[in-house]
Amino acid sequence: MSRPAADPARLDVRGTVEAGSDVFIDVGCVLEGRVTLGDGVRIGPYCVLRNVRVGAGTEVVAFSHFEDAEVGANARLGPFSRLRPGARLGDEVHIGNFVEVKASTMGRGSKANHLAYVGDTTMGEDCNIGAGTIVANYDGANKHPTTLGDHVHTGSNSVLVAPITVGSGATIAAGSTVAKDVPAGKLTVARPAQRVVDGWTRPTKKK
Repeated sequence: MSRPAADPARLDVRGTVEAGSDVFIDVGCVLEGRVTLGDGVRIGPYCVLRNVRVGAGTEVVAFSHFEDAEVGANARLGPFSRLRPGARLGDEVHIGNFVEVKASTMGRGSKANHLAYVGDTTMGEDCNIGAGTIVANYDGANKHPTTLGDHVHTGSNSVLVAPITVGSGATIAAGSTVAKDVPAGKLTVARPAQRVVDGWTRPTKKK
């Protein structure tokens, strides 16, 4: 590979790298195994890519860690994003800070912009995964699948308890924990009613 790096002395290649034209890799990156970078890919500083394929025009922002994963074209990932084995991201997908994706596919244009976990999930196109959304895929013994149709929106701090199917166009309200299939095109709310407790006193520290 010709090294399209900000500083070749601070690029650690521990395998084979195939890079298209106009690729840029910033300092402190580690590329392991077989790494393929399409035309115009940008890799920010201090990223680790191990056995990864990245499509043309995609930007990977600083401190991201990818392993055994595939990313489509014109996507944007990071900073501080993690792709674990089996992650397959389509074109124009956005993965933001502190988002982890494992053994999952995300369709074209889908987004998980902050603080989310997506595991063992098949996700359609143009979904929006709200901040704090968790796919609860593990019951302590086995992993279970989750399926999201196209154009699904999850509100902040949602929990999807697998196995579960969320229909296309569904919206899950913020703070909901859903453990049953969610119908397409509907708003689903699964959270306790808010109440005010009269006469309650906040505990104080003993002196």
